[in-house]
Amino acid sequence: MADRIQKVLAAAGLGSRRHIESLIKAGRVRVNDQVAQPGDKLNPQDRVSIDRRRVQLRPAPKGARQTGPKVLAYYKPQGEICTAADPQGRRTVFAGLPKLKQGRWLSVGRLDLNTSGLLLFTNDGALANRLMHPRHQVEREYAVRVLGQPAAAQLRALTDGVPLEDGVACFKSISPGAGQGRNRWYQVTLTEGRNREVRRLWESQGLQVNRLIRIRYGACKLPRNKRPGQYWELSQQEIDALLAV
Repeated sequence: MADRIQKVLAAAGLGSRRHIESLIKAGRVRVNDQVAQPGDKLNPQDRVSIDRRRVQLRPAPKGARQTGPKVLAYYKPQGEICTAADPQGRRTVFAGLPKLKQGRWLSVGRLDLNTSGLLLFTNDGALANRLMHPRHQVEREYAVRVLGQPAAAQLRALTDGVPLEDGVACFKSISPGAGQGRNRWYQVTLTEGRNREVRRLWESQGLQVNRLIRIRYGACKLPRNKRPGQYWELSQQEIDALLAV
């Protein structure tokens, strides 16, 4: 059956649908030697190329083992950036990932330069979109160390909702953790991934975050035995759990 070209190429791990659409608009995608247009549909027998390099989209031969999308979990250290390349020459989260025979790794959301913890990658654009899209309400959980002791009214405001420059935001839950003196740990959850949202929420109450670690994304948790800079591939069972939202 024919399907939209953006959907097919994203599912093949060749980029997000938005990225594929930009390639098409730039005239870099061809179908059967003709320049593709946004909204074109592909059939299994169509010949597709990007920058005149053939992309293999044929179904697997009969009897061949079917393989689903790959998902990597990565323990991001502080100081790495979540882009494929950096003009300033800083190390990116993609630098140490294994190479793919076809397609590329897509990050599921981002973590800012000074945030460490769990970051997911997949070669499947549709899966990445499903895990990131706000309508699916996939929980993200963070361990956050705050300078100072928040008052009860401040914690209530953070779960009731506070206005930020890009709209009202809130934590789904806040749980107190360990801490003595001026630093206190909390575990917080939220179901969206706006830029620096966790930090901005605390800052809205006049509180400073001096340590931030993502410890869970959906059903995937950061194992205690992993160290910053390590990555590992999720099993099919773990991927199924991620998608059970």
